[in-house]
Amino acid sequence: MAAAASVTGRVTWAASPMRSLGLGRRLSLPGPRLEAVTAAVNPSLSDHGNGLGRGTRGSGCSGGSLVAGWGGGAAAEAVALALAPALSAMRRGSSESELAARWEAEAVAAAKAAAKAEAEATAETVAEQVRVDAGAAGEPECKAGEEQPKALAPAPAQPSAAEEGDTQVLQRPPPTLPPSKPKPVQGLRPHGKPRGKGRSCKRSSGHGSGENGSQRPVTVDSSKARTSLDALKISIRQLKWKEFPFGRRLPCDIYWHGVSFHDNDIFSGQVNKFPGMTEMVRKITLSRAVRTMQNLFPEEYNFYPRSWILPDEFQLFVAQVQMVKDDDPSWKPTFIVKPDGGCQGDGIYLIKDPSDIRLAGTLQSRPAVVQEYICKPLLIDKLKFDIRLYVLLKSLDPLEIYIAKDGLSRFCTEPYQEPTPKNLHRIFMHLTNYSLNIHSGNFIHSDSASTGSKRTFSSILCRLSSKGVDIKKVWSDIISVVIKTVIALTPELKVFYQSDIPTGRPGPTCFQILGFDILLMKNLKPVLLEVNANPSMRIEHEHELSPGVFENVPSLVDEEVKVAVIRDTLRLMDPLKKKRENQSQQLEKPFAGKEDALDGELTSAPDCNANPEAHLPSICLKQVFPKYAKQFNYLRLVDRMANLFIRFLGIKGTMKLGPTGFRTFIRSCKLSSSSLSMAAVDILYIDITRRWNSMTLDQRDSGMCLQAFVEAFFFLAQRKFKMLPLHEQVASLIDLCEYHLSLLDEKRLVCGRGIPSGGRPPHRGPPQEPSPSAQPAGDNPPPRTSCANKLSHPRHTLS
Repeated sequence: MAAAASVTGRVTWAASPMRSLGLGRRLSLPGPRLEAVTAAVNPSLSDHGNGLGRGTRGSGCSGGSLVAGWGGGAAAEAVALALAPALSAMRRGSSESELAARWEAEAVAAAKAAAKAEAEATAETVAEQVRVDAGAAGEPECKAGEEQPKALAPAPAQPSAAEEGDTQVLQRPPPTLPPSKPKPVQGLRPHGKPRGKGRSCKRSSGHGSGENGSQRPVTVDSSKARTSLDALKISIRQLKWKEFPFGRRLPCDIYWHGVSFHDNDIFSGQVNKFPGMTEMVRKITLSRAVRTMQNLFPEEYNFYPRSWILPDEFQLFVAQVQMVKDDDPSWKPTFIVKPDGGCQGDGIYLIKDPSDIRLAGTLQSRPAVVQEYICKPLLIDKLKFDIRLYVLLKSLDPLEIYIAKDGLSRFCTEPYQEPTPKNLHRIFMHLTNYSLNIHSGNFIHSDSASTGSKRTFSSILCRLSSKGVDIKKVWSDIISVVIKTVIALTPELKVFYQSDIPTGRPGPTCFQILGFDILLMKNLKPVLLEVNANPSMRIEHEHELSPGVFENVPSLVDEEVKVAVIRDTLRLMDPLKKKRENQSQQLEKPFAGKEDALDGELTSAPDCNANPEAHLPSICLKQVFPKYAKQFNYLRLVDRMANLFIRFLGIKGTMKLGPTGFRTFIRSCKLSSSSLSMAAVDILYIDITRRWNSMTLDQRDSGMCLQAFVEAFFFLAQRKFKMLPLHEQVASLIDLCEYHLSLLDEKRLVCGRGIPSGGRPPHRGPPQEPSPSAQPAGDNPPPRTSCANKLSHPRHTLS
C-alpha cells in the first residue's frame, strides 16, 4: 500500500490489489478496488465524539468509518492511531511549518500501520473463507450476535454460481474486524456451539434473509417432473418459490419426480415419491393386500370387487364361478380382465365366461387380474363415468392422509348398455379411461366444469344434490374407501421404506399424490377400481390439426383441479413453514401487551410478519387421517404385524425374513409349545416361504416376505385362539406378542442401566387367555364388537 503526504492536510491512500491464495483450491479474495479514498483532517472531527477510528455516519459502511474502503476495519484504526500526534499538535495551535514537518513524518508511519492492518485483514479473510462450507463457497457465514455488513456501493451483478451448481466462487469483500468483540474459535459459534453446515448469510442471489426479515424461498428441483412439469411450474410461481429446472449441485428442499422414487440418489430434503409405491398399487399387489383385509374384515372391505390372480388362480376362478352358477342358474356374470402392469386402458377386455380368457401365452409373460364387472353403474346423461380423486399420503409413521375437495369425472363417449356378448367389445361404452375415450369421435373438449367428456367432481355433486341426493353421505362413503385402502397398503410400504431408507441413516422424507379411481354404483355406493401411483398431472390435451400433426391445447378443467392439488401439496410439505411461524411469533412478542397508542406503528411496520400465503386461496386438501383415526384404528392389524416383521428382519435394508429371524420371533414371543415344536416351526416356515416365492417374480432374495409372514401369523393365531373370529384371533395374538416383547425390552433396559432385578419398573400383568368377550391388552385395543356395529361409522363431510 502506498501513501502520499502533502502540506495541505490531506492524505491519499491507494489500495493494492489482493492476490489469489492457494488453499487446496483457488479462492478469489479481492478487496474493494477503489482508486483512492481520502480522509480529511479537521480539528472539528472531535466535536462529533467519534474520532477517526469510528468515523461519520454518512459513509455508508456498517461501522460508519471514514476509511471507506475498509468499512471501519483495522486499517482505519491504524491510520487513526498513526495520525493522533498530528491531530494533537493541531489542537495545540502549532505553526504551519511544524505541522507540515510532523505531518510528513507521521504519514510514513501511518502507511506502515495501514499495510500491517491490511495483511492481518487478508489473513483473517482467508481463515474465514476456509470455514465456509464447500457447497456454499463465496458466501460469508453469519456469527451469532453480528449484523451483516452493508456494502459501501452496489456491487455489479454476478451470476449465482452456487445456486446453479457452477463451480465458480463468488467474490466478496474482506469482513470487518471489530476490535471490541473477542474472536471466536475457528469452527465454533461465539457461545461454543459448532457451526452448522449450510447455515450462511444472505447469498448474492437473494436467498438469504432480506432486510425485512423474510426467509429465503423454498427450493424445488423439477428436473425429473416430466408430464407434471407445467402444473408444477405454475404452482411454484404462485407460491413465489425458487425452481431449479436443470437440477442443482446444492441440496434442494423438495425434489419432484415424475415416475419413481429411484429416479436419483437423494440424501436430504423431501421427495414426492415413496419407495415401493409403484409396486404396491399394481393390480395384483393391490388385490392381494385388499384380499388380506377382506379375510379379516369382509364387510368393511366389500367396496372392492372380488378378484382372482391369473395364471396362479385360474383353476380356482373357474371352480368358484361354476359353483355359483350351479346354485343360481339365472346368474349371468360379466368379468373384466386387467393386465397387472397395464395403464391407460391398455390390454383390458370383458368376458362372460372363464373360457373366454386369452390364455395363448399372454398370461405367463403378462400376469393379470380378473374381477367382477359392475353392471349397474350410476349414469349421467346416459353415460357411464368414474371419479379420479387425488389423495396425498403425507407420512407413513405417523399415518397422515389428505383428500382433495375436488376431482375429475371422466365420461364414456357412447350411451351405456348392460354388457351382452354383442357389445362386450365396445370400449367407448364400458371403459371410462380418458386415454381411450379421447380417440373417440364423440369426445367433447369443454372449458366448462359441468359439461363435456371431462368435468369436475364438484359439478357432479351439485347435480346430484339438485336431485335430492345426500352429498354428505356420498363423501363419507368415499372417505371410508380411501382410508381403508391406504390402511391395506401401508404395511408393505413400511417394509419398502425401511429397505431404502433404514432408520438411523441419512435420507429424504417422502410424500406422494395418489390417484384413486372410484365408480359410483346406481345405489351411490362407491367401488374402488384401482389406485395410480403416478396419476396424470397434465393440464393440456392434444388436438389433431391434420393427420399426424398435433398441438397441445390448454385444458381449463385439468388446470383448475391439478394445479390446486400440486400447489397445496407443496404448501403442506413446506419445510420452512414452522420456521416462519416461529419467527413471526418471536417478532410479535415485543408488541404483546402494548397500549393502543402503538397500533398505528404496528400497522405501518414492514410486512415481515405478513402471511406469505395471504394471496393464495384456502388449501384444497382436507385431512381425513388421523382426524378420523378413532373410527378406523381397529383395522390396522396387518400394520401391527408389519411392525413385528420389521423388528425381526435383523439386517437393515432387507425385505425378507430368514429362518433364524423367524425362529427368534417364535422364541421371543413364546409361541412354541408342546403342540408346536421348533421343528414344526421350521416346517411351517419352509412350506409358506416356498409357496410365496414361487408366486412372486422377484427371486433375488430368499426368505419370507411380509405376505408369507402374515399367512404364518394367521395360522398361529388360529391354533392358539380357536374359538374366536379370525380378526379377534389375530388381534389377540398381536397383543400377546407385543406384551412379551415389551417385557423383553424392559429387561434389556434394566440390564443396560444396571438396575437390580428387584428395582425394575413394574409392567403389566400377563394377558389371560381371551374369551369371545375379552378385551386385548394394549394402548389401542381393537373393539370386540360385531362387524355390523363396526360399519356404523359416523358420517364425514369435506367442508
